Amino acid sequence: MDHREFVAALPRDTKQKLTLKSDRKGLTALAVHLGAVVLLAILIGLRVPLWPVLLVPQGILIIFLFTALHETIHRTAFKTAWINDAVAHLCGFLILLPADWFRYFHFAHHRHTQDPEHDPELASPKPETWRQFAWHVSGLPIWAFHVSTLVRNSRGQCADGFVPASGRPKITREARRMLVGYGVLAAASVALGSSLLLFAWIVPALLGQPFLRLYLLAEHGRCAFVANMFENTRTTFTNRLVRRLAWNMPYHAEHHAFPGVPFHRLPQFHALTRAHLMETEDGYWRFHEKYVQALDG
Repeated sequence: MDHREFVAALPRDTKQKLTLKSDRKGLTALAVHLGAVVLLAILIGLRVPLWPVLLVPQGILIIFLFTALHETIHRTAFKTAWINDAVAHLCGFLILLPADWFRYFHFAHHRHTQDPEHDPELASPKPETWRQFAWHVSGLPIWAFHVSTLVRNSRGQCADGFVPASGRPKITREARRMLVGYGVLAAASVALGSSLLLFAWIVPALLGQPFLRLYLLAEHGRCAFVANMFENTRTTFTNRLVRRLAWNMPYHAEHHAFPGVPFHRLPQFHALTRAHLMETEDGYWRFHEKYVQALDG
């Protein structure tokens, strides 16, 4: 049974329960995530003893706002639509990834998961050598890609096939607003002689990006190029802390099988799908241990 047959066979009331959204659940998760970011930013700003040690956990928290962005562009993080959109733009701004553009990119990924000709995530192949792996995990390629995408979109030069012509003016406006926002923050920091944004946001994000690269590689890395989401997407079993940090996206095959299920109901959906999953792994360490063993020299 593939994912389409499985979801189609679910009773109607089960589907309804699985797709119930909640502002309370979403706001609680967001408050915990952003609250931790703000707390560490304050401690870094106050230069508490050993404050440089906080840069890495701060970076992990900031860069994993990608998973909050991911959930909100699906508009499943919150019941209220405008809250989803507002949080998506905030998270996108913090990690240099425009939310409206990413929605088009990500929905194309869902429509064509693991299709080498149409999945935009496969435009850059997964690393197959040690050198490619190190370059990928450094995070430098993705930062370069984000910057070039933002600049190109701001010039009205978006040529991505997954962005319809009707959506390109919105993409252009979004990129320009983001660039203006970054400019204002940079000018204010210089005028105030403050390094707070540098050490509480920018440097941590650079340090945190490798952790996100490693995490994301497990979602589809070395999975089959087939249409069945139970086979082309991996669910990784991990601890509660990682699941909370990633908004339950380690249940990734479940998410791809039924994207309408909000993050807080994915554990329930996993209980139903577990026997059908064809790609699972017991932890990210084990996944990468196997991955690097297969790398070429």
